[in-house]
Amino acid sequence: MLIGILKEIKTEENRVCMTPAGVEVMKVNGHSVLVEKNAGSGSGFEDAAYLKAGAEIAETAREIFERSDMVMHVKEPLPSEYEMIREDQIVFTYLHLAAAEELTHALIKSKAVCIAYETIQKVDRSLPLLTPMSEVAGRMAIQQGAKYLEMAQGGHGVLLGGVPGVDPGNVVVIGGGIVGINAAKMACGLGAKVYILDMNLDRLRYLSDVMPANCYALFSSPATLRELIATADVVVGAVLIPGAKAPKLITREMLKTMKPGSVLVDVAIDQGGCFETSKATTHSDPIYTVDGVVHYCVANMPGAVPRTSTLALTNATLPYAVEIANKGWTRSMQENPEIKYGANVISGKVTYEAVAEAFGLDYTPIETLL
Repeated sequence: MLIGILKEIKTEENRVCMTPAGVEVMKVNGHSVLVEKNAGSGSGFEDAAYLKAGAEIAETAREIFERSDMVMHVKEPLPSEYEMIREDQIVFTYLHLAAAEELTHALIKSKAVCIAYETIQKVDRSLPLLTPMSEVAGRMAIQQGAKYLEMAQGGHGVLLGGVPGVDPGNVVVIGGGIVGINAAKMACGLGAKVYILDMNLDRLRYLSDVMPANCYALFSSPATLRELIATADVVVGAVLIPGAKAPKLITREMLKTMKPGSVLVDVAIDQGGCFETSKATTHSDPIYTVDGVVHYCVANMPGAVPRTSTLALTNATLPYAVEIANKGWTRSMQENPEIKYGANVISGKVTYEAVAEAFGLDYTPIETLL
């Protein structure tokens, strides 16, 4: 199989979906790899390294799409790429379709085989290809929240960890999954007073056992959330419903109860965001203010640390990419249920139920196509 590695074109996205080491693994498995020129330069991987690993360099994205059996991205295809996607071509990347109606319709029209990193799921319901980027985003959420609390950045001038004789800042983390626990760890390490909310009692018991004494695991409810955000300095939205739109947990009315200069960090923005006032931002223009509250809603947070993110992502995605390349998409889904969960749009049919529900589209169970 010929695997195409595309250069990211999303604003300020410097990650790449495969390292030169990954190319070497693909070659060992008998596959050819075509890498778009300068695809890895933002992550510190130059074309020479890909050539040494056995890849061929392509001048343009169009050449990648025209020649490759499977194309790989980090972020979702953008409008300039829609018409280049071929029928029956495998597109393997983060898609986040439940928050992207235009992209969903474009992929249906393409009749390509669209497999989403974020919905590949293990038997224990963990999301192995979302996990590494969630770990990065969770840790970054606190770095960004702490930065934008600074007066010069629009915040109300609170140091999250405090100092002797001065109370630390309050952090509320909504969601106790991978993003949430990583955000809470970072906030606790800085010395903040941290509340982490979840609706799963088993998860709360686990969090209570493993988190330090300055972290309080609480059952999430609208009443609890309303009470906590009124005194919060940083609120991190870390809620995930796999493949579906994020629920809106903080309304515009609730926002008015927050302290002016407090900070919202919406890590769920890829799935539509979990605050009513959220809208996607970029690394070059990362924040805006609503009712005095600073919003940080960058849709590709791990793109700010591309070296770390690219290495972590390749570690997770490569085994699945190799299996799809070795067996083809049909057999790989028949033999590995984890990959089957990744099927979002296949040959013009929506095969992920939450995406179909989001836009009122017909749902076709993937089993009927296998």
